[in-house]
Amino acid sequence: MTDDELKKVSLHDFHVQAGARMVPFAGYSMPVKYTKIKDEHLAVREGAGLFDVSHMGQVEVRGPGAIEAVNRLITNDMKRLVDGKALYTMMCNEDGGIVDDLVIYRLAKDHILLCVNAANRHRDLSHIETCLRGDAAVGDISDNTVQLALQGPKAESILAELTDVDLGSVKFFRSVSGKVAGVETLIARTGYTGEDGFELYLPVEGGDAVFGALLDYQDRGLTLCGLGCRDTLRLEAGLMLHGQDIDENTNPLEAGLGWVVKFDLKGDFVGREALERIKKKGVQRRFRGMVLEGRGVLRPGYPIELDGAPIGELTSGSYSPTLEASIGLGYIDKGYEEVENVEIQIRGRSVAARIVDPPFYKRSR
Repeated sequence: MTDDELKKVSLHDFHVQAGARMVPFAGYSMPVKYTKIKDEHLAVREGAGLFDVSHMGQVEVRGPGAIEAVNRLITNDMKRLVDGKALYTMMCNEDGGIVDDLVIYRLAKDHILLCVNAANRHRDLSHIETCLRGDAAVGDISDNTVQLALQGPKAESILAELTDVDLGSVKFFRSVSGKVAGVETLIARTGYTGEDGFELYLPVEGGDAVFGALLDYQDRGLTLCGLGCRDTLRLEAGLMLHGQDIDENTNPLEAGLGWVVKFDLKGDFVGREALERIKKKGVQRRFRGMVLEGRGVLRPGYPIELDGAPIGELTSGSYSPTLEASIGLGYIDKGYEEVENVEIQIRGRSVAARIVDPPFYKRSR
């Protein structure tokens, strides 16, 4: 895909003027960094980082049967949600493979917002339209929505100066509607960095005002951040990336996501029968975290070995600026669950690594 064929988010010109390095991602021209990925990463851990994630997909389901319709599409149980509550979940196909992982917001009993991964937006929409049942209608509002992520320990104090909403009352995985810099915005205490912070959903016509108002805080702890540090931040937090750590050839049980599959709390959902069979038979591999103990940087696709024999493969890997170590995520074959030390093949070298349970990093509350 050429640069001319890439889609542009509405704030594209802001990023270019700010000196961002723009790269193709999920069909969009997106900022990967403004300065150095390490500096932007540490700014989120220590202050506040501002991300434009408007390439993400936003899908609405509306109607009297919206809750029941969405609940059939997902593995988690949204019937226990109240208005303003969010939920992390999977959408699976009939074989139990993960179509996408997503965050769902119950805005009202007849209005549900789904935030889906950018690369999966059109496929997700097709899956939803095919599998949706009951008195509900689906609509893609992605092109009309700006999504910003303000993440880090200073996120609340910065955002508080731009809104009358009592942010202290917005608990983790909850949302509230209110004005930010004069623009009606859905303010959600969610994110993809392992830090406290907010995701802001607002109409495209208000994007310039809100983004510009936030930029005024660059001399007070806010840093513009690109997708490069978003990836290292989520990796430290042990958060998965669809298309890399999980996909339609991966099921939630082997990925360590059985906690979002509510067999006992809900009735039928897409993929239930297949997942029940997998649970009964047992998974053939397990998702684990790894910390490299020798020199090198872990990367996706590197083989995981034990005594020279392959037992798995890395799906994510990078250098961790916070831990100052190379870390990775991947799958290890059944039978090696108790292994504590492995080797990673890095360009023909066998390098020692230690098995750990992600996340690698947890913020202080």
